[in-house]
Amino acid sequence: MKPLVSILIPAHNVQEHISEALTSATEQTWGRKEVIVVDDGSTDRTAEVAHRFASQNVQIVSVMSQGAAAARNHALRICQGDYIQWLDADDVLAPDKIERQLQAASETEDRRVLLSSPWAPFYYRTRHAEFVENALCQDLSPVEWLIRKMGENVYMQTGTWLTSRELAEAAGPWDTRLLSDDDGEYFCRVLLASSGTRFVSGTGVFYRIAGSNSLSRIGTSERKREALLISMRLHIQYLRSLEESDRIRETCVTYMQNWYHTFYPDRPDLAIELQQLAAELHGTLKPPQLRRKYAWMEPLLGRRTSHRVQETLPRLKLEMFRRWDKVLSRFEYPRIRASPKRVSGRLTQQNKVE
Repeated sequence: MKPLVSILIPAHNVQEHISEALTSATEQTWGRKEVIVVDDGSTDRTAEVAHRFASQNVQIVSVMSQGAAAARNHALRICQGDYIQWLDADDVLAPDKIERQLQAASETEDRRVLLSSPWAPFYYRTRHAEFVENALCQDLSPVEWLIRKMGENVYMQTGTWLTSRELAEAAGPWDTRLLSDDDGEYFCRVLLASSGTRFVSGTGVFYRIAGSNSLSRIGTSERKREALLISMRLHIQYLRSLEESDRIRETCVTYMQNWYHTFYPDRPDLAIELQQLAAELHGTLKPPQLRRKYAWMEPLLGRRTSHRVQETLPRLKLEMFRRWDKVLSRFEYPRIRASPKRVSGRLTQQNKVE
C-alpha cells in the first residue's frame, strides 16, 4: 500500500490566504493523503473558510491560541501519516511536490533520509515566482548541511521538507518557547535524527512574503530576540554534537556574527551573552557595520539611528512591492495557481534577508 501523507497546517487569522493553501494541499497529485488544519484561536473567518474544504477530506480542529509551535504539535499528535508535510497557511505547494519527493524516497530503503526541495518567494501571484537554489540544494550529510546553513546564512523554508514519521518521532515536538526561528530549531533536530538530506529539484513550495506582521520577523520584539538567542544556542549545541573541530567553532562564530545586529546595540545583555559564547569558541564578535549605501548616514544621524534606517528602508520597499502585487493580482481572475510547468522555472540564488 502506498504511504499515507499528512499535510499539517497551523492557521491563525489567515482568512485571505488559507483557501489557496488548502487548494494546493487537496490537489496534490499524490492521492493517499490527509489534510489537517489546526485553527489556533483565529478571530477572523479562517475557520469558516477552511470548513468549505471539509467535503474534500480536510479535517479542521479549533484550539485556544497558544502559538504556531503548539498548533503544530497538536496536528502531529492526531495525524496518521507515514510521512509529514508541514505547510504554513499562507503558502502554496506545487501540485506534484509530494509525489516527486516520495518517488525519490522509493529509490532507497532508508526511512531516515530527509527529503527537501526548492522554494519560491512570492507576494500574491505564484506564476511570477522563481525557485530559489542555494548551497543547501544538494544531498548533504547532517553536519555539512548545518555548516552551510549557519556559516553561509542560508536556509530552507518549512514547506520544502517531507519527513518520515520515524524522523518526526525521533526529533520530538516543536519547542513552544520559540516565538521566532521555531522551524529552524525543529528541523535541526529532524536533521540530527536523519541519515542526511535528499534534494528533489523541479518542484517545491511557494513561500509568501508577508508584511510587517510576519511571525518570522523579529523587529523590535524583545520576546522574539530572547527566543532567537535560545534557538542560536541550540543550533550551536546541535552542530557541536556532530563534530568538535576548528571548522565547527569557526562556523559557530560566523553564525553568531551574522545575527549579532539583532542584539547589538539594543540588547546589550544578550549581546554580552553572545560575546561570551564566542570567546568560549576562541572567537570574537565585531560591532555590526553599516552597508556602504548607509554608512554616510552615521556621522549625521548617529550609529543607532543609521542602523534603524538600514533595517527599515528595505522592508518599506518590500511592503511597497507586496501591495502593488496585490493590486495586480486582482486583475488576474480567476487567480492563477501553481502549475507543474511553472514549477520547473528558472532557479535563482537567494540568501536569507533579515
